[in-house]
Amino acid sequence: MTTRLHTRALLMCGAATFLCHAAAAQEVIQLDAISVDSKRAVQTGEATSETVVDAEEIADRQAGTIAELVDSAPGVNLVNGGSPVGSGINIRGFGATGTYGTDQKVGIMVGGATKGSEELYRIGTQLFTDPLLYREAVVKRGMGGTFEYGSGYFGGLLLLEPIHASDLTMGEDAFKLRETLQFSTNGDGIASSTTAAFQRGNLEVLGNYTYRTEDPQDDGAGNPRSENGYELPSWLVNGRLTFGESDEHAVSLLLSHTQTDDRDVPYDTFGTSGGIFGKVDRATDDKTAVLRYDYDSPENDFVNLRLELSYSDQRIEQQYVPGSSPVAPPGGFPTVNADHRYQTTKLTAKNTGHLTTGAVDHAMRFGVEYLQRERLDAESAPGGTDERVALFFADTLDFRNGLTVTPELRFETQEIGGSGYGTYDNTALMGGVSARYEFGASGFAVLGGVWYNENLPIIDDLGTPAYMTRPETAMNYEAGFAYDGADLMAEGDALALKLVGYVTEVRDVTSYSGRDAVDLKGLELEAAYSLASGYYVDLNANVARGTGYAAGVASDWEGVPADQLRLTLGRKWGEELDLSWEVVADAEMTRSASPSDSAIVHNLRATYRPEAGVLRGTELRLGVENLLDLDYTPHLATRPAPGRNVKVTLTTVF
Repeated sequence: MTTRLHTRALLMCGAATFLCHAAAAQEVIQLDAISVDSKRAVQTGEATSETVVDAEEIADRQAGTIAELVDSAPGVNLVNGGSPVGSGINIRGFGATGTYGTDQKVGIMVGGATKGSEELYRIGTQLFTDPLLYREAVVKRGMGGTFEYGSGYFGGLLLLEPIHASDLTMGEDAFKLRETLQFSTNGDGIASSTTAAFQRGNLEVLGNYTYRTEDPQDDGAGNPRSENGYELPSWLVNGRLTFGESDEHAVSLLLSHTQTDDRDVPYDTFGTSGGIFGKVDRATDDKTAVLRYDYDSPENDFVNLRLELSYSDQRIEQQYVPGSSPVAPPGGFPTVNADHRYQTTKLTAKNTGHLTTGAVDHAMRFGVEYLQRERLDAESAPGGTDERVALFFADTLDFRNGLTVTPELRFETQEIGGSGYGTYDNTALMGGVSARYEFGASGFAVLGGVWYNENLPIIDDLGTPAYMTRPETAMNYEAGFAYDGADLMAEGDALALKLVGYVTEVRDVTSYSGRDAVDLKGLELEAAYSLASGYYVDLNANVARGTGYAAGVASDWEGVPADQLRLTLGRKWGEELDLSWEVVADAEMTRSASPSDSAIVHNLRATYRPEAGVLRGTELRLGVENLLDLDYTPHLATRPAPGRNVKVTLTTVF
């Protein structure tokens, strides 16, 4: 292990040194980012792979679940979907599978609180929340930029930022009320979201209540995709108070709650077991609380301190419906009756500082984190406690010549155990380096990085002592280029493009039965082009291949995402009208543990904002998903996709 770590350190340092010498060869002029007026901004200024879904796109996509919202990013796949229970997020081949809703290799954070769970057998990802509660979703693909948030995120990280009062008040003293009503034809879906925002001086408070209900959806052949629909009530409170002579102090509080209560529903939310597990009454409950203190020194740019205490309580209670399984004993299988509960408490102290040393500007983040996760003990799911203490560091070094280099480090200690299982101690040192070099006024930049990560043992594996001192390890390599340009083919046009290739190597595997290693490689493309006349084009694409190993025998990796091309053509008439046509093309996946056919799906979207008259301040959105009512099963999914679905959303602010 020591030799492996030493080799990785040399690789990281070597990559940074090479780029530094390349930059020294010429003087480079820093350019401001070029704005492309399309659906989604391409993060060309970032060395890592990142997609940002902003408030406008969240509203535009009219998604019913978070998974449906973020699967439009390249390399991100939705495993099933259409309901908050039974859908999962897969990033670069890791995360949800047809058996488990999560595998710890995709991180989820809500307003600073660490969410997610461990291996929930045949239950979807434990992310039960409504997209209308959020103003931004950031998808970090791969390991770059994740070490200040946690460890073991081999696939990536999803950061969700809740809505703020200032999103409605625009920073002015006011009281605003926003009402959103949404209707969908497939499943007779209805959603209502009421948001009240108040700002007076340095105090701002927001409250939101969202209620969403939907009957079973039909697939493209007209067959029900599930036996039951769902109801999803959610509420959120978000407040902030700033004070001090220069408003350098701020205290904020976030509270949110989402729940579902399903009766007589299949235990297997993925629908792959033929009903042998029977049915359950299932109650799902998700609570989040985040208390935050910020101090931004008016005198010292190096002092910008954040203290954050967060608590997440995620609970699934299940009771077997007698006689619903053809093979189960009278009381049902132990797995079916297992109640799951995860309580995660986290305390983080983090400073973001800016300083200059010679010819280098630093944007430095460093801090300490304490995390305690408790899992309820159940007959088929071991309970216990996972306590961790971590130190993390990241520094973006700007050499003022077009070169930026960002080293990241995380040191983490773990004490994990449970009643009757004993206690285990583990430590890990993780990190890596990314770099970006911009070639003067050309708009071109090269970028890349190398990272080493560890996924420490989990509570779910307490019953297997050999796993409790054996963390999964991974290397992630990335390289690519980006381009920003304007006035290329017509006056006022703009192009942003980013192409990244990656390789991920996972060893010492414990999460996947019959696997001891996994290799993945892929290529991701994001591009946006717009004209001064309002026409725009968005494009992203993903090609990936994966191999899993069992005792040295290789076979196709079951989690590899589909090769996909997503193209959007649209036009904007100022801020008043936006029309777009989206084409999503999935290639036939034959080299896969779960082969799938090709599919081309068409989606239409329209947004209308009257700028005058009695409807000023109102937004009307119309979307048609799966326009041609195609009957298909997405790659990695275990049931057909929804058929044609017409969605109408009306939003008004008082």
